[in-house]
This record gives sequence, structure tokens and C-alpha cells, in this order.
Amino acid sequence: MAPTYKIFLQVESDVTYLLTAGGHNTGIVSEPGHHGRAFRVATRRLADHYIDPDSYCANAPAKQGSWWPEWVGWLTDRSGPPRRTPAMGAPQSGYPPLGDTPGLYVLED
Repeated sequence: MAPTYKIFLQVESDVTYLLTAGGHNTGIVSEPGHHGRAFRVATRRLADHYIDPDSYCANAPAKQGSWWPEWVGWLTDRSGPPRRTPAMGAPQSGYPPLGDTPGLYVLED
């Protein structure tokens, strides 16, 4: 079990813990669409008792696929409505915005 599982002993709050199958490259970095990815996720509420790692694995069923969509859903549930990001630039100094943020550079290789 990952050393990060100790988070259950270190915080006094609800904890949603997600454990990927594989190492960093296969479990974390690889984007959705790769065959053979799996993960487990479960939430322990503050009022619940500590669950040891073996019990976590026994009770959090393995889900096939990338964990990324699960994370997006978790973030969406805790986020406000989307906001338009401000344009970058300094028009008052003669530097008009070149485009919407974050900018086209994020699409370049």
C-alpha cells in the first residue's frame, strides 16, 4: 500500500482516497484511453473509524479505466460555476491582450 495512505491518520476530516494500479507512469501520468488501467476509490467520513489498508482494498472495488474522470467529477462536485478568465496584457502601457488566457502556447509542442 502506498505511504500516502497514512493521510487517514493525519487529518481530521472526510478523506476520499484513490489508489491507482501500477506505478507513476501507468497509474498516474497516463491519460484516459489506455487499456488495462484500474483504480480504487472510497471516502471515509470524519465520523467513521479508521480502515486499515487491507480492509480498504477489500471494500473499495476496482474500477476499470483511468482515474482522471473520477477526479474531474470529484472536483466538479466541489467547484463553483465556471468563470471566464481575464485577458492578459497591459493596454494602458501599449500591450494589448494577444488572446484569451491561458494562451495558445499551451497547445504547442
